[in-house]
Amino acid sequence: MLGASLRRRGVELLGRVENLEASAASGSTAGIPLLHPWANRLAGPVYRAAGREVRLDPSSPLLRFDGHGLPIHGVSWTKLSWEVLAASAASIEARLDWTRDDLLAVFPFPHRLELRVTIAPESLTLETTLTPTGDAAVPVAFGFHPYVRIPDLSRRQWRLRLPTMRRLPLDASGIPSGAEESFPGFDAPLSDRSWDDGFALDGEEPAFSISGGDLAISVDLLEGYGFAQVYAPADKDFVALEPMTASTSALTTGRGLSLAQPGESRRTAFRIRVGTA
Repeated sequence: MLGASLRRRGVELLGRVENLEASAASGSTAGIPLLHPWANRLAGPVYRAAGREVRLDPSSPLLRFDGHGLPIHGVSWTKLSWEVLAASAASIEARLDWTRDDLLAVFPFPHRLELRVTIAPESLTLETTLTPTGDAAVPVAFGFHPYVRIPDLSRRQWRLRLPTMRRLPLDASGIPSGAEESFPGFDAPLSDRSWDDGFALDGEEPAFSISGGDLAISVDLLEGYGFAQVYAPADKDFVALEPMTASTSALTTGRGLSLAQPGESRRTAFRIRVGTA
């Protein structure tokens, strides 16, 4: 269930899909990956959530670590076994049962994820439903990491548009400091600017976009996402506009962390729209 390609008139709009075999071998993110059971990074290998303390094993083949040695992006997409429930030319539905012992060692909360992906002439929609399958509540801290790009145009000329939000200042390790500051939005060319910023969202259905030439790509957060990360390194030809259900390291800080209770389901949805600028 990795989003491996999204094309308009035969031209690829996703980033980091040039060598999917290498990404699969290393477990690195590419295209449109799910980040679960946490998006972005944790402040350390120990977290406490929903009354459980978890100590992550640094040698686990399920996990990846960033340059600071912090666990990042949950369990690698290459290690998640989905069962396809239905597929057609316009959609695919799949289920992930979080019941394996190795998965529960990382995140000891039995649950089920269902992911429905639907394509339309000008959009791709991803709907995710998390349902506890045991008698314990499940922390909700997942997200997605869609890499998008404007082909055949210098990154300096891409225009980035972001809504009004609250910025969550990060420390040197990329972990929110606990402060927040107003962010009036952004609407300007990327130029040489780098982004790796976390935000708490305000308002309903916020939209993030890049555009250039006659092309615009928008990531619309439709339901269930209260946080986002914008990642745009100056030396890369992609922008990651990342929907998140909780802030970075919410499993260690509790910030923005919600719990899906037994007997309920938690649904989220976001859409990637492709159109003219």
